[in-house]
Amino acid sequence: MDKPRIRVDFNEIIEENVVLLSKTDEREDSDGNLIQLREGRDVALYEYNHYKDGEEEYLFAEGVVVANTFQENPVAIWCCRINEKGITIETSK
Repeated sequence: MDKPRIRVDFNEIIEENVVLLSKTDEREDSDGNLIQLREGRDVALYEYNHYKDGEEEYLFAEGVVVANTFQENPVAIWCCRINEKGITIETSK
């Protein structure tokens, strides 16, 4: 894997193409490794949802870590600016 894959909640988009990433300087990646967040670090994002009807939904995006300067009283100190490819969704049932 060329960049860490981090689970996020895409409902936490706070500005166009910006999603909340972390309240601390470290996040666990999909392999269970602690990674250091820093301005400009490339990351891959994912979200998995499982619904009562059996449908599974996978959301993916890539972007770069940025400091949260978007909120006056930040909920998180780090965000991710999603690249021009945006968020892709795959579903299965």
